[in-house]
Amino acid sequence: MSADDVMALPLAFGGQRLDWRDLPRAVRQRIESLAGARVTAEMSATSGFSPGFCAVLELTDGRAVFVKAVSSDQNPHSPQLARAEIRASRALPPQVPAPALRWWDDDGDWVLLGFDAVHGRSPALPWRADDLALVLSALDDLAHCEPVAGHDLPRTEDLLAEDFTGWRSMLQATPAQREHVASRIDEPGRWALEHLDDLVRWEQDSLRVCAGDALVHGDLRADNVMIEETHDRVWLIDWPHASVGAPWIDLAFMLPSVALQGGAGDPALLFSQRQASQDVGIDDLRAALAGLAGYFAWSSGQPAPPGIPNLRAFQAAQAGATLRWLRDLS
Repeated sequence: MSADDVMALPLAFGGQRLDWRDLPRAVRQRIESLAGARVTAEMSATSGFSPGFCAVLELTDGRAVFVKAVSSDQNPHSPQLARAEIRASRALPPQVPAPALRWWDDDGDWVLLGFDAVHGRSPALPWRADDLALVLSALDDLAHCEPVAGHDLPRTEDLLAEDFTGWRSMLQATPAQREHVASRIDEPGRWALEHLDDLVRWEQDSLRVCAGDALVHGDLRADNVMIEETHDRVWLIDWPHASVGAPWIDLAFMLPSVALQGGAGDPALLFSQRQASQDVGIDDLRAALAGLAGYFAWSSGQPAPPGIPNLRAFQAAQAGATLRWLRDLS
């Protein structure tokens, strides 16, 4: 995979989305009942990985609502993620710039969520300095937030316990399996094989350094933020992976995708310049990045999940970007 290929990949990624007319009639009727008006038009979301229905719906009374509708027919894990997003929406304090969840419904098959339709655009890619400055400032603010009292969000270290085992899985894999994973990541994959023992050792400390008391989004990338230019405001969207952990984790875990999508500078320099990173030691950063890189690397070698055919290529590209930063720290 060439550098040009890596730069182009994230722009085309996404889950297999449904249109309004693809939804079963009963599901459309439930959405209109929950919204309190008939649907007159839709504007489908064009970014992100979640399969299913995801669109802004215009209603007969002039309002608009952002609706997600998923079932296990699109992907067996999608309803679980939608339920996690309902849980997360209840845990967000008012100062977090996230669209409010106005209603939801779950019949055990289809899970429906209706959010405020916020105005904005995705960041320009390659990243522009002004867009990135707004988003990183929002992450600085997020680092000071904690979930509301009585929340039921998981701890970050618990949420990631099964995911952050990629390098140990590589160590136990056959040589052919290791080569398959490394080949998907290209040149950084070769470095990973040569330093597998180090990566395993760093990964074993990754859950400890992710622990903390801050609200963690857990999946911030360009497709999960919107910029409202009229007010220089950033909206943070798609919260199914929310947890409670270290205040710097969102910053560290987002920057590899920024490097991958280009135009914004070195992730190490960007990380060091932010308020949330000031008390983070190099060993802790290395451990966290090792956990993240191992997750992306090992996952990239698995079969594509239903409804998300491009996910593994994205994970391979993310693994490469994270490994480049990790290699510079070693």
